[in-house]
Amino acid sequence: MKQEHEILFEPMKIGSVEIKNRYVMEPIGPVGFCDADGAYNQRGVEYYVERAKGGAGLIMTGVTMVENEIEQCVMPSAPCPTLNPHSFIRTGKVMSERIHAYDAKLFLQLSAGFGRVGVPSVIGTVAIAPSPIPHRWMDGVICRALTFEEIRTYVRKFADSAEIAQQAGFDGIEIHAVHEGYLLDQFAISMFNQRTDEYGGSLENRLRFAVEIVQAIKERCGDDYPVSLRYSIKSFIKGWKQGGLPGEEFVEMGRDIPEGIEAAKLLEAAGYDAFNGDVGSYDSWYWSHPPMYQAKGLYTPYNEILKKAVSVPVITAGRMDDPDRAVNAIHNRQADFIGLARPLLADPQLPNKVRAEKFEKVRPCISCQEGCLGRLAAFTQVSCAVNPACGREAEYGLTPALEKKSVMIVGGGIAGMEAARVAALRGHVVTLYEKTDRLGGVVIPGGVPDFKEDDHGLISWYERALRDLKVPVVFNTDVTPAAVEKADPDVLIVATGARPKRLKIGDAENVLTAEDVLNGVKDPGDSAIVIGAGLVGCETAMWLHDKGKKVTIVEMADDILALTGPLCHANHDMLHDLMHFKKIGVMTSSRVTAPAPGGFKVVTGDAETLVEADSAILAVGYSSNRDLHNEVRNMVPEVYTFGDARHVSNIMYAIWDAYEVARSI
Repeated sequence: MKQEHEILFEPMKIGSVEIKNRYVMEPIGPVGFCDADGAYNQRGVEYYVERAKGGAGLIMTGVTMVENEIEQCVMPSAPCPTLNPHSFIRTGKVMSERIHAYDAKLFLQLSAGFGRVGVPSVIGTVAIAPSPIPHRWMDGVICRALTFEEIRTYVRKFADSAEIAQQAGFDGIEIHAVHEGYLLDQFAISMFNQRTDEYGGSLENRLRFAVEIVQAIKERCGDDYPVSLRYSIKSFIKGWKQGGLPGEEFVEMGRDIPEGIEAAKLLEAAGYDAFNGDVGSYDSWYWSHPPMYQAKGLYTPYNEILKKAVSVPVITAGRMDDPDRAVNAIHNRQADFIGLARPLLADPQLPNKVRAEKFEKVRPCISCQEGCLGRLAAFTQVSCAVNPACGREAEYGLTPALEKKSVMIVGGGIAGMEAARVAALRGHVVTLYEKTDRLGGVVIPGGVPDFKEDDHGLISWYERALRDLKVPVVFNTDVTPAAVEKADPDVLIVATGARPKRLKIGDAENVLTAEDVLNGVKDPGDSAIVIGAGLVGCETAMWLHDKGKKVTIVEMADDILALTGPLCHANHDMLHDLMHFKKIGVMTSSRVTAPAPGGFKVVTGDAETLVEADSAILAVGYSSNRDLHNEVRNMVPEVYTFGDARHVSNIMYAIWDAYEVARSI
């Protein structure tokens, strides 16, 4: 390995347990990975073992409930050791033994539950909290305050669950969490905790719940059984359901840094052996689950403060996949361990590849949150947009083809490249045709803004993979039916993508597409109207604003992002808030009707406005390019059309469709 990266592979301890390196698989919701008994199912076992196999020194499981009576969750939603201890120990032991075979360690993350942030599909419409406070997601729902007896039950259940985990071979526990605004954090924050008993009032009282939990576990499992704490030193809450953005001045309504420092010292003194540190809350979710609009390494300045306050190890996550950034964080005393969640979903082998000096071969996480948090919320199943096998490793992997076939792929966008990669890996003879001089398709313009650099990184990853597999790529070729007939492939894959929709606005010449502007083909001038406030329109507007342009968005719907496909809340909320924070002009329920001297006429209801602009930029969507499909669909024994050529969607479905078809040819 590179000498400068050796520090990442030094053994480190949490409490009495030695970890072989500094890479930690961070917890991410384990929905879909347990059975009705609250025990891990085979999918869950394979999911965690795959990350141990990839080189992570410590595997942290996702949220594990300690009980299912006080806060009842629909099962199976998350593991729960106390539901059926025998079943949990049986499957947990299999998982821990297999993970230990790779010399990795395994911590079980135990949770006090959701409280006011529980997802209605999981907890229903009755929620608990420290006090009668509003629910995060359900308007009009006031949470029920936990009783003293229920708090004591929780503490006992934590000790019970830790003892069960110890018997199942887990090497330690992580407590979830004085972090992100979950139930335990709600007790710790005065905004949410209005109690007058011994669990409310002073900081010491508000932390009593978390303190009693670690003390109970240590008493039950022994002082040398390590307990880590998921911890946020700052909440970034500026109001109910309102988060503070990077660089924004606001009054912290949650936990501010001075209180965060004091709380950390009290919690360390109580017995916690490590802090898994970040910032944020459910009211500022884009801090806890950072989209591409957040800086990489965003937690490092806050964990630098945390490390000065405590003497136990600090785990730092937050888009830390780059090994150079990770090394700098360690040298700058901003981290002891490097936490990775989504990057290990995208590429479980990341630690091994860093160690082998092959970081350039790591499949990048693009921070879209579509396959992980998006699918977790919508379909209670964790996966990954760029790695379709994530979360179903055993059943959805690749196997060699029984019959070698010639595969002709038309279209070098993401879908075409994924199909070429998978088909070649399985042993087929593949040729990829692209009508331009570059691979990437619509992701090329989409990845132009600096906050979308990982999209271009994904293109580079595919280019490298195809080179390594020696897949011939034929550029500057517009494939015709005659060319298909001449090639005579066994399999034809049509991945010809989509074309941007165009509108004519009077006789205006200065109406451009977002694609042409992003690609640098057309100059929008110093001011522009962006027509369409979907994801492409909003990101284009923000990119132009950051380049010093004056931008106004015009959208026919009554809100921005209203017609965009479902986004993860963190991505949606941050982009929405950034548009307001950057003071980008937004005209909703409006339409551009005609050009005018110096700009364009915009109609809102019965009112007409002249908006000054050098150009109008169209971001009104794409239309599938199915021309070749319609001409050749009966010419070849096997013809498949997917990606945007089948249905305009996003990167995730382009990759997933291509993977599904190519793994089955």
